[in-house]
Amino acid sequence: MTIGIDIRVLAQRKRTGVEDYTINLLSRLLSLDDRIKYKLFYNGFHKFKLNYSWLKGKNIEIKKTRIPNRAFDLILRFIKLPKLDKLLGGVDVFLSPHFLITPLSKKTKRIMIFYDLSFLRFPNFFSWQKRLWHKFMFPKKQAQKADTIIAISESTKQDLVDFYNIDAKKIRVVYPGIDDKFKIIDDKKKLIETKNKYNLPDDFILYFGTIEPRKNILGLIKAFEEIKNEKFGKILNVDWQGFEGIVRGQKDKIFDFSKLKLVVAGTKGWLYEEIFERVKNSEFKDDIIFTDFVDEKDKSYLYNLSRVFVYPSFFEGFGLPPLEAMACGVPTIVSNKSSLPEVVGNAAITIDPQNTNEISWAIKEVLENQELNDYLSAKGVERSKQFNWDKVAEEILSACAKASAR
Repeated sequence: MTIGIDIRVLAQRKRTGVEDYTINLLSRLLSLDDRIKYKLFYNGFHKFKLNYSWLKGKNIEIKKTRIPNRAFDLILRFIKLPKLDKLLGGVDVFLSPHFLITPLSKKTKRIMIFYDLSFLRFPNFFSWQKRLWHKFMFPKKQAQKADTIIAISESTKQDLVDFYNIDAKKIRVVYPGIDDKFKIIDDKKKLIETKNKYNLPDDFILYFGTIEPRKNILGLIKAFEEIKNEKFGKILNVDWQGFEGIVRGQKDKIFDFSKLKLVVAGTKGWLYEEIFERVKNSEFKDDIIFTDFVDEKDKSYLYNLSRVFVYPSFFEGFGLPPLEAMACGVPTIVSNKSSLPEVVGNAAITIDPQNTNEISWAIKEVLENQELNDYLSAKGVERSKQFNWDKVAEEILSACAKASAR
């Protein structure tokens, strides 16, 4: 079997969800069976240099072109040439890790990976340029053409059925994995180095992800301000996942919230101006730290340094950061929307992202209740072990084999 793979998403030095998924998948997939030939398509006028050891296998070919991607997208969109499988010299199956425009010959089987349809559910969270880009890419038409769709959660699968009228039998749910590097770390020297590198405080709440409206960072900032003012409202819909007894138990300590900081880690996405404006005008602006880009090798240390991880996103196709934090033993709080409850199971606190009282109250509980803290830490590590990239690669290879055999 010969598998073609579109790796255009790696052309820029970005590590958002799609790029992370593609890198983690390929690093396992390409070495599973050396009898399978892989032909990878890579394009871009100013491409990021591919410096990955897993691309050096004898069964791997990389076809590189230097056409500016904007011009190339126009050509593919309207002329529908070149056929990418032909450009690669012929393949049995073509795997698309994203819904970039991909003209293929009729005989070539097409497998597409879909992460979410947030651009349909919450178009107001995207800039007009992003909305236009999504329309230009024809994701619905491409989904309908695909022989098999890999959805990264049941939530995404249901959206594909509801919005695109895709036959559910064509959709295969394969949960992403998490890297083995995300674990509890005792290397104090390296932890201190990371703390100093990003100028991190001793006690902090951590958010890690793209800075954009969908992630509800504004809601987290408002909750943080409530915490600093020690104004903890009544909880309404917090799902304590069966550990109500721990929550209602005796508090172990009174936490010094005056020393608590909020660390927002990650790069800017779009429509982030309001977030920075809010911080600029906050009475606690000196307690809110933006790290900007975090090196991949530093992520696990960053999680380990935090006291609690909060991910109050309005919508996620999956949501890897909460799992990564849980694998590092960090008590985690997530939104009760879309795929997030599906991902964390009973190992994290789920809150209504619209209710800042719930966010602040949940953070207070974690910081003041050591029994709850320990419970979430242990449960998080246990839950994270269910998500394995080797298993992801095996399932996607199986999907490729089934598609090729049809």
